[in-house]
Amino acid sequence: MRCSSFPLPGCIVQVLALLLTMLSPFPALAVNPNEMLPDPAMESRARTLSAELRCMVCQNQSIDDSNAELAKDLRLLVRERIKGGDSDEQVLDYIVSRYGEFVLLKPRLSIRTITLWGAPIILVLASGVSLLVFARRRAGQPPGSRLNPEEEAKLRGLLNPPPL
Repeated sequence: MRCSSFPLPGCIVQVLALLLTMLSPFPALAVNPNEMLPDPAMESRARTLSAELRCMVCQNQSIDDSNAELAKDLRLLVRERIKGGDSDEQVLDYIVSRYGEFVLLKPRLSIRTITLWGAPIILVLASGVSLLVFARRRAGQPPGSRLNPEEEAKLRGLLNPPPL
């Protein structure tokens, strides 16, 4: 890297950029090679299912992306169930039975989760109705009344104070 053609601050920026690039971790797959299934079709199913399951430690990551020990155990469990001949639905049902609905990144639509799915729609509709009611009430009100001469004089006195 040639810093001689750049002023000192530019050189420092280049060196810092190079150091940050070298020190930043490269994105790595959370799935270790020893966890992978030999059959590509089964591995693809396992990766798809792992992407649908929440890491209970990280909570906003799938087990496919997480490096947590529990996520690793769940990835291995998914692969064991697939090797055992379970369908995708059976694997998900088994894990949900052990960890609850929270383990699913996209919860299923059921009686227990209807509020979760319906709340955003209800909130948008309620906001729209409130906005319409507010706008109609405001449109029905007469505009503000004019100031009487005494109020105008008082206002002029406040806005234009006499010179000192």
